[in-house]
Amino acid sequence: MIEMKDTKKLGFGLMRLPKKGLSIDIEETKRMVDLFMEAGFTYFDTAHVYPGSEEAIRKALVERYPREAYTLATKLFAPLSLTEKQARKQFETSLQRTKAGYIDYYLLHSIMDSNFEKYERFHLWDYVKSLKEEGKVKHLGFSFHGTPELLERLLNDHPEAEFVQLQINYKDWEDKNVASRKNYEIARSHGKYITVMEPVKGGSLAKPGKQVEDLFKAYAPDRSCASWAIRFVASLDGILTVLSGMSNVEQMKDNLSYMKDFKPLDEEERKIIQKAQQILGSIDMIPCTACSYCTKGCPQQIRIPEIFAAMNMKSANGQLEASKEAYLNAIETSSPADCLECGQCESVCPQHIKIIEELKKCSEALGS
Repeated sequence: MIEMKDTKKLGFGLMRLPKKGLSIDIEETKRMVDLFMEAGFTYFDTAHVYPGSEEAIRKALVERYPREAYTLATKLFAPLSLTEKQARKQFETSLQRTKAGYIDYYLLHSIMDSNFEKYERFHLWDYVKSLKEEGKVKHLGFSFHGTPELLERLLNDHPEAEFVQLQINYKDWEDKNVASRKNYEIARSHGKYITVMEPVKGGSLAKPGKQVEDLFKAYAPDRSCASWAIRFVASLDGILTVLSGMSNVEQMKDNLSYMKDFKPLDEEERKIIQKAQQILGSIDMIPCTACSYCTKGCPQQIRIPEIFAAMNMKSANGQLEASKEAYLNAIETSSPADCLECGQCESVCPQHIKIIEELKKCSEALGS
């Protein structure tokens, strides 16, 4: 049984670790791990499909700290495998990479309406239950990017899930596609604890645009915009931890500064968040979180997240020249014009973005 009191409400998301060239910067990661642990935080979240992440956390954490000093989460992603045997092998691979001995929180990864049947067909719910029975996994759950109807179905069919990892942030709270609020309410109605992913929406809420930044700075000049986003979700009931995908020591120090002695949002702060939601709701931005799932199978290797980031720079801040420069850098090797419209990117996008259509819009807006 999960004990919430044992876990502080900031988790170290290991999807966006610092880089040195093309590789993960292990020494910088070690410094971040040390700061995190010294502040009393223990929850680390990686996945089989995060390139180099499981090996990096072995070097930065597992080989340097007693096993009982931290909790480690990793995930099994069924769409990566062609057979049930291949899917099951992901767990053993994760154990080999991390050398953790066992996994504290094991998740079926990124379940959505387009792939949930594969988890059933490969009997992966039964598999993770057997891992728990064998003591190789302490707690089992799943990360979710689907509709409220599917979440209700999964929780009814699989009461063995102890927690759900949901995308929740103040921008997506009422979004019809992400359905943050609805999915949160369904999970809580089933008595499930929640780990939060994308609280800063892939970093976009760390720089939410001038209007929102001015709103936050007028109330608390010394606070980061990211702090508002993380405290918003950490203030909700039933939150096990809030995962922040930190990429450098500065981000780590900022998060620790307000989460070490966490205080929920007060009434005035909630009203400010509501104003920020109204502002962002009026801006037409591409809801990309830069997870890069779309680029891994792109036959043309189009740098989709970077193209979308350039477009969002224009939408949020009106920085046309800077946006065009960012766009030119993003299309240096391949452009939207190279798109084959195969749809691979759209089939794996957790945000359900109409990527092919959006790429055309980006080209029209920034390519001239």
